[in-house]
Amino acid sequence: MDEQLLHEHLQKHFGFREFRPLQSDIIRDALAGRDSVVLMPTGGGKSICYQLPSVILDGITLVVSPLIALMKDQVQGLRANGIEAVFLNSSLTSDEKRKVVDRINSGSVNLLYVAPETIFSGSFISFLQSLKISLIAIDEAHCVSSWGHHFRPEYRKLNMLKEIFPDVPTMALTATADRVVRSDIGELLGMNSPKTYISSFDRPNLSLAVLPGQKKWEQILRIVRRHEKESGIIYCGSRKATETLAEKLQNYGYSAENYHAGMTSEEREGVQDRFIQGDTDIICATIAFGMGIDKSDIRFVIHYNMPGNIESYYQEIGRAGRDGLPAETVLFYSYRDVQTHMGFIQEIDNEQYRKIQTAKLNRMQEYAEAQVCRRKILLSYFSETLEDDCGNCDVCKNPPKFFDGTILAQMALSAVARTNEKIGVTTLVDILKGTYSKSVNENSYNKIKTFGVGRDTTAFAWQLYIQQFIQQGILEIDYKEHYNLRLNDLSRKVLKGETKIKLVSYEVIKERKEEQKKPAMKKLDLKESINESMYEYLREVRNRIAKEKGMQAFRVFSNESLRDMCAQKPVDMQGFMEIHGVGEYKAQLYGMTFLKAIAEYQKGKSQGDTYKITQEMYAKGKSVSEIAKERELQETTIYSHIAHLIGKGEEIDVMKLLSRDELDRIADARKEIKDTTKLKPYFELLGGNVSYGKIRVGLAYLENNLFWDHSPV
Repeated sequence: MDEQLLHEHLQKHFGFREFRPLQSDIIRDALAGRDSVVLMPTGGGKSICYQLPSVILDGITLVVSPLIALMKDQVQGLRANGIEAVFLNSSLTSDEKRKVVDRINSGSVNLLYVAPETIFSGSFISFLQSLKISLIAIDEAHCVSSWGHHFRPEYRKLNMLKEIFPDVPTMALTATADRVVRSDIGELLGMNSPKTYISSFDRPNLSLAVLPGQKKWEQILRIVRRHEKESGIIYCGSRKATETLAEKLQNYGYSAENYHAGMTSEEREGVQDRFIQGDTDIICATIAFGMGIDKSDIRFVIHYNMPGNIESYYQEIGRAGRDGLPAETVLFYSYRDVQTHMGFIQEIDNEQYRKIQTAKLNRMQEYAEAQVCRRKILLSYFSETLEDDCGNCDVCKNPPKFFDGTILAQMALSAVARTNEKIGVTTLVDILKGTYSKSVNENSYNKIKTFGVGRDTTAFAWQLYIQQFIQQGILEIDYKEHYNLRLNDLSRKVLKGETKIKLVSYEVIKERKEEQKKPAMKKLDLKESINESMYEYLREVRNRIAKEKGMQAFRVFSNESLRDMCAQKPVDMQGFMEIHGVGEYKAQLYGMTFLKAIAEYQKGKSQGDTYKITQEMYAKGKSVSEIAKERELQETTIYSHIAHLIGKGEEIDVMKLLSRDELDRIADARKEIKDTTKLKPYFELLGGNVSYGKIRVGLAYLENNLFWDHSPV
């Protein structure tokens, strides 16, 4: 299929005008019947790679996913785009499963999502054989490898799918696989000479910082204040920590909730929905939160505790800034977290797996303690090189003193090359120092040219320098082959003198570890140059539609789509189809409604500010509910208009909205709570008997009438 036709399908079904890197190549391979292994970072667009072929190929695309919440989320998203998708997993009742099977048998379904456990239960394989399977997509494919951070034994049996459907193209997808894991995927899934597609893991819009693990609360407050009324996630190591931290944030007036696996599915779903729709700003969560979150405007991710491996860390920070705008990521580090993870690792029965997890924890610890560009470390872990420092991490912003370490690097790389890449770090240090260790003697490494070439440097310093070589990506660790060191293209450039290497002296590293200097973080200007009032107006329209249809608001249109509407201000369907995220199906459903809303807003602005319109209608004696109905807005929006007008000094008769008793009670609550930026504490203190809208108006009035008389009339 040619590129133009693929673009037409992309626009028609998903509302996107351009493919992201590699997507069209991967899709063409699937359409041609070829197997592929796809590595794309979180938010990189993996789903499109199999969702788009599903509407082109004749038959059903089978999607294997280990995450029930993700299945449900993706199925809802596909249906919102007019693509027929279903899922079968343990969350469904027997009756619900029968209905899904009936829909599949009717021939109308494009995608079927299943958990790996479902495939091997009962007669499910026989059921699959009765269908016309056109493509098999295996998501979270790193779960097949015991070297991965989320190994799942049931994934090992998925090679049966290739045996049963040998001619059906298979696509294995993951966002977190190092070089060792990616080499496992195709082999363990029984794929036919799959082509591996590796998208860049570089997310330059994410700032990276590691802060000392002391006084976390004070530092968190500074971060959330930088991102007032913006979305963020704080990952915690325990359920109790999520609850405690969320409560503290609420007490300081922030819109925060907690999320962990100990909550009911209904509770978790409610938290997630409120976060996605923007009703909750901050989520304090365990790692159970975030998979499949379709929210592009997360502005910060904080790790309250250090994760146990780089894969998890990268996946979690990758949930920030998916709209391409700047976002902040902060990791709190203390050695106590390392000890906690080591305790869990020691409980693992399988010795080999225990060693793997220890090695991964060591790499995570090295990242946290590093004094070289942190982005280089992350990218080198995924076998991607960044030759220049990123300039957007705490080390780059507050760099230590470097010296030219090219000669030292060439010594080390030459030794690795002359041993045919069959040594680990300890033996490399022995060779460089000229030490006749057991490994050196048994393998005659004392006879190679580089033996003893680094005698003048201490063994301790060599250990730290080699660690920096690994962090900078000029040496790699092969976990499968006894943790031996491997060279790469960048290594060879260094050996040829084509690339210089900067090192931090071990004295400086020691000093910085002890001091753990706090990096200076600068507030980023994240606001797009759009009309925020118009954006809020369109959000109200979207939320009203979502409420009427009983669906999540972002399923109607994402925040990104609304912002694009504000920027482009389309006047007809042709222009509306150019909006990001608007496909044919959504244009047919909602196009005229939003075009009308955009036109009405523009008309309203020409007649006067939207607040003025509310003021004039209120002055004419219309109630809040009447104004909201006439303007097709939520009542809460009209209350916020009135509060805004009061704050601007406009004369508003609030006694038509509030009784004296209600105003007295709000005044008393204000004395106790003091902070007037958040309404939830007032609502709760008042026993839920005074609406949020009235509280907002009452607080605005009291701000302008500081000497409100509490005495009885």
